[in-house]
Amino acid sequence: DFILADRDGGVQLFKAPSTPQDGTLAIRAGLAQIADAVGRSPAEIIADCDLCINGTTVALNALIERTGVKVGLLCTEGHEDSLEIRLGHKEEGHRYDAHYPPAHMLVPRHLRRPVGGRILSDGREYSPLDEAAVREAIEYFRAEGVEAVAISFVWSVRNPAHELRAAELVRAALPGVFVCTGVEVFPQIREYTRTSTTVVNAYLSPVMARYVERIDALFEELGAQQPVRYFQSNGGLAPGGMMRERAVNAINSGPASAPQAGLSVAKPFDIDNVITVDMGGTSFDITLTNAGRTNFSKDVDFLRQRIGVPMIQVETLGAGGGSIAHLDEFGMLQVGPRSAGAKPGPVCYGKGGTEPTVTDANLVLGYLPDGALLGGSIRLNRQAALDAIRSKIADPLGISIERAAYGITTLVNLNMVNGIRRVSIERGHDPRDFALIGAGGAAGMHVVRLAEEIGIHTVLIPKVASGLCAFGQILSDMRYDQLTTLPMRLDAGHVDLAQLNQALAELRNKGLDNLREDGFAADTIECHYTLEMRYLGQIHECSVELASSRLDEQGLAALCDSFHRRHQALYSYSEPGSPVELVNLECSVIGRLPRPPLPELPVPAEVGEATPSSLRKMLFSADGDWQATPVYDGNHLQAGQTVQGPCVIEESTTNIVIPPGWQATLTPTATYRVTPRT
Repeated sequence: DFILADRDGGVQLFKAPSTPQDGTLAIRAGLAQIADAVGRSPAEIIADCDLCINGTTVALNALIERTGVKVGLLCTEGHEDSLEIRLGHKEEGHRYDAHYPPAHMLVPRHLRRPVGGRILSDGREYSPLDEAAVREAIEYFRAEGVEAVAISFVWSVRNPAHELRAAELVRAALPGVFVCTGVEVFPQIREYTRTSTTVVNAYLSPVMARYVERIDALFEELGAQQPVRYFQSNGGLAPGGMMRERAVNAINSGPASAPQAGLSVAKPFDIDNVITVDMGGTSFDITLTNAGRTNFSKDVDFLRQRIGVPMIQVETLGAGGGSIAHLDEFGMLQVGPRSAGAKPGPVCYGKGGTEPTVTDANLVLGYLPDGALLGGSIRLNRQAALDAIRSKIADPLGISIERAAYGITTLVNLNMVNGIRRVSIERGHDPRDFALIGAGGAAGMHVVRLAEEIGIHTVLIPKVASGLCAFGQILSDMRYDQLTTLPMRLDAGHVDLAQLNQALAELRNKGLDNLREDGFAADTIECHYTLEMRYLGQIHECSVELASSRLDEQGLAALCDSFHRRHQALYSYSEPGSPVELVNLECSVIGRLPRPPLPELPVPAEVGEATPSSLRKMLFSADGDWQATPVYDGNHLQAGQTVQGPCVIEESTTNIVIPPGWQATLTPTATYRVTPRT
C-alpha cells in the first residue's frame, strides 16, 4: 500500500503487488503509479518529500517462515534449556494436550553455550565471568557458521558487566557476526522473557539490516533529502540504524499504525475512544484506543516466541476474505483460520481455488457484483462461488446455498466479535463506549454487523480504508522506549524516592539524546512514563501511567491510588490496604513530526438526494427474501449526502454494506459515518 499526502489535504492511495524477494521492486512499481498520477518522475517526487516512511513485514515474515539467520546463544551456566522449558507454558487450549508439538527453537540445543559466572539479584558479583568459556563458545560458533550471537545472563539487568564483557569478546573475535545482549534489547527482569526476546532480535536483525540497506540505497538513489523512517511495533518511527539493531521492534509494525489512523479519522467527530478493525485477505487485526491512549502489550507470546518489548496490542485472528469455510470432523460449519491467500485465492478468483471462502459467500449474497474486476486482473465469478458452496457446505448440511453463504458470513462475524471482546471487555473496557473504525479491503462488508452484534452505535469508514495502516504511518511520530528494572516497595519505610526519580531521569535523558541526534528541538519532544506495579507477593504486574516526571510523597500516593483503580478495572477487585511493589519502569520519548492536513471534500450549497447507480439482489438474513438493493458509486456521492440501508456503497478498493436499520453519511473528511436509523 502506498499513501501520498500533500500540504493541501490531498491523500491518494495506490497499490502494487508485493515482491517478497526484493522489496525495492514493489516500491519502484508503486512509485511508477504515483508518477503517472501526478505527472512527475519518481526522483522528483522523492526529492520533494518532507518525509518518507516505510512499514514492513520483513521481520514478521522471517519469523513466520523461519528464514532468520543461524544464532548462537551465550547464557548463564545451568540455564541452557530455559528457552525450551518456557516456564512450563503451553498455549491456551493445549495445556493438557500431550500431542501438541513443542515450540520451534530458534537456537538449537548445541548452539546454546553455558558460561560460568553469576550476578546476584542485588547486582553484586557472586562469581567472575568465565572468559575461557566465552572464548571456547566463540570458536564453536565460528566452526558452526553462526551469523548472530545473543547474550543473556541471569540478573544482567542489575549489573550488565558480564554481558557487556562477553559481547566485547565476541565482537572482537567475530567481526562479521551480529551481536546483541539482553541488557541492550530488553533490560527488565524475567530471565526467560529477556533471553527469548534477545534471541528473536538476533535471529531477525541481520535479515532486517539487509532490507534496510536496500531501501535506504533506493531512496538515496532517488534523491531523498531526509533519511527514510521505519515504523515500529510500538506505533512510532525509528531511523534505519535503530531498525538494523532492533528488528524485534518491527515484528508487528503493519497493524501497529491502525490506532493512530483510527484516532485521526475519529477526531473530527470529537471521538477519542476507538476500536479499529482491519480485515484483509488472510487476517483480522483489532486494536483499541481509550481516551486517546492505545493498549500496549508486553511479555507476550508471538508465534510461540516470548517477546518482552512494548508493542501496540493487536489481536489477530485468522478471519479474512480468504478464510476457508469447511465442515469439521463433527459436521459443524467452521470458518478459518486456514486461508486461501492470494494464490490460489477464493474460488471466485478463478485461479485454482476449490474451497469456498468468506469472499465467495459475500459474492453469493450479492454484496459483491458478479463479474467485478479486482486489482485490474481478477474478474469475480459468482457461479463458481455458488458451485463451491453448494458442493462443500450446502449439500452436506442439507440446506440451501443462500443459507450456507449467510452462515459463513455470520460465523466469521461472530469470530471477529469475540476478538473485539478480548481487547475491550477482558481489559476492563465497555465496547459500547467506543466508535468502530473499519479498515482493510474486506472490512466494509462486515464492520456494521460487528457493531450491531456488540452494541456499538457509531461506525466510521474512511475512503482510504483499504490502506488505512499506511495512512496511519504518515501521521506518526518518532519514538524511543527506554526500559529498566527497579524492584522497590512503595509504602512508607521502604520507598526510596531519590533513587526512583534518578531512574526516571536516566531513562528520559537517554531518549532525549537519541531524539536530539535525530534533529528534534526540545519543544517538539514529549515524555510519557509507565510503571509496572503489583501487590506484594503477586506474580504479574499492572501498567500504570505516571502523570509527571518526578515523584514526591503526594504524587506517590496518587500513583498508588491509580494502581488500585487499574487493578479493580482489570480484575474486579483491589486491596488498598496491601503494600504495593514497583517492578519495572518505562519512559517513552516521542519526537512530534508535522502532520499533513486531513482530506476535505467540498460541501455543496444544497445537498441533494443520493442517486443509486444500480440495483442488485442481496440477502440480509438467513430466512429472508432477496431484496433489490440500491448500489451507490462512492465517487459520485457528495459530502453531506445520507443513504439508507439496506444498500451497498462501492469504493475503488472496497465495498461498504449498510444493512437494514442503518444509514451512512459521507462527511467532509472523506469518511462515512454509519449509525442506526432513527
